[in-house]
Amino acid sequence: MWSVRIFKTRTVAINSIKTGKVKINGTTAKPSNLLSGDELVEVQKGGFNFSFRVIELIEKRVSASLAEPCYRDETPMEEKMKYENWFTGKAAPERREKGTGRPTKRERREIDDFKSLYIYDWDEE
Repeated sequence: MWSVRIFKTRTVAINSIKTGKVKINGTTAKPSNLLSGDELVEVQKGGFNFSFRVIELIEKRVSASLAEPCYRDETPMEEKMKYENWFTGKAAPERREKGTGRPTKRERREIDDFKSLYIYDWDEE
C-alpha cells in the first residue's frame, strides 16, 4: 500500500490496516497478510472508499509514475464523484504578498473584523 503510494507513510498504512480500514477480497486485512496478483483491495481513507486491483507486486517504494502500472483503480464512479465534489468550492488559503511579513496586531484585528462580516460562525448558533 505504501510502496505504490496509496498511503503517504508506512505508519499510516499499518495503522489503517490495524483499524480495519483495509479489506482484501472483502475480508479485513491484517498487517501480516501477503498480497498476490489480481486481488481487490478496498481502502477507507479520509471518509472515502477506494478500490484497487493488484496487477504487479513491487518490493520497494517507487515514484508515482512507476507505481501506476502496478494497480488498477476500480473505485465506483459515484465514489469518485463524491471525492471530486468534496474539493469543489474549497477556498484557497489566505496569502500575503511576498516580503510583507506577518500582520501587525492592528492588521490582524482588521482582518478578523473583515472576516466576521463575511464568514458565518457556526459556533454562535
